[in-house]
Amino acid sequence: MEYLVGSAVVAVVVGVPSFVLWRVMRGRRELGTSPAERATFETLHTASLAGPPLRAGLTADGAERASRHLRALLGSAALAITDGERLLVYDGAGEHHAAEAYEHAAATLKDGRTQVLTIDCDLLECPVRQAVVVPLTTDDRVVGALAAYGQSASAGLVRAAEEVAGWVDSQLELAELDRSRTLLMEAEVRALRAQISPHFIYNSLTTIASFVRTDPERARELLLEFADFTRYSFRRHGEFTTLAEELRSIDRYLILERARFGDQLQMTLRIAPEVLPVAVPFLCLQPLVENAVRHGLESKNGVGRIAIIAEDAGAECRISVEDDGLGMDPERLRRILAGEIPSAGGVGLANVDERLRQVYGDEYGLVVETAPGAGTKVNVRLPKYHPGVSAR
Repeated sequence: MEYLVGSAVVAVVVGVPSFVLWRVMRGRRELGTSPAERATFETLHTASLAGPPLRAGLTADGAERASRHLRALLGSAALAITDGERLLVYDGAGEHHAAEAYEHAAATLKDGRTQVLTIDCDLLECPVRQAVVVPLTTDDRVVGALAAYGQSASAGLVRAAEEVAGWVDSQLELAELDRSRTLLMEAEVRALRAQISPHFIYNSLTTIASFVRTDPERARELLLEFADFTRYSFRRHGEFTTLAEELRSIDRYLILERARFGDQLQMTLRIAPEVLPVAVPFLCLQPLVENAVRHGLESKNGVGRIAIIAEDAGAECRISVEDDGLGMDPERLRRILAGEIPSAGGVGLANVDERLRQVYGDEYGLVVETAPGAGTKVNVRLPKYHPGVSAR
């Protein structure tokens, strides 16, 4: 009986891989029936494997991880990649030629032209006899070279090397765009900090000082909230944070503002717990709340109200920040968001709007409802998952 049970178990275990293998083989047949279709698929698949390592730019690590796939695209015996100063990787046969690879690229690095070289080698079994060296460029600048080595430098290999180098150039240009976007976002966050910090720091410290003698314990609590708020606002790592962290910072901000305004500032928060882990651009909501306080309520007589709502909307998170303050002229707001006029003296909605569009696309910009005397409602839509957006 034990043997029969064991046999049954083994039969089931063996059967599962067989079924999976059949599915895989069937899937491959469905990719294309002709050799040309299969070759196209294999080429695109290999290119897709080489792309991600190059998106970090022309680095030794990226070149090493991409080289095997690039060599497969070329079908060459060996491949070398250099930057403007050194050999980054030599992959394939004839490794004893690696020490010469940067010298092979020297002329191409200097004049940006494709070179066909004859390689001297005393080893009869070495397949490296000729090389095609092509430039790697970004913004019309030669930043490196790619060399394909083989028995001969046929016209086909020359064309293939130039096509592959052109594809590598496109990946390096995307890396430059990513780097520029990151630098721009960092600059915009620094500009945002410069706008919000002096105003808020002055008012907060003045409020805390007013409690030092009358209510020392309250002053201590507010000082701790102020320390946590500024620590978050001036942190130096990461373009993104979680919605939970952003809301926690907003809560500290509102605690400090309520200490200043007292019962004149009323707040309503309705947050769906499902959206708390969503990754969002750093300081993308806090400025909207500060904008509501400064421009919506500071100049208003009587009680001012702010409502912050974050809702789960399937693949998206929908957030609104609404105040019943003074509002503003819609045409003036349009010109501010378009960058035609500055946001006078305060936290720029344009800054947040631009950063959201840079990260997610134009369809995810701010939507603002306002009119003089009618308050302001700022609506934000954020995808829960988006390539390149992570709070880690």
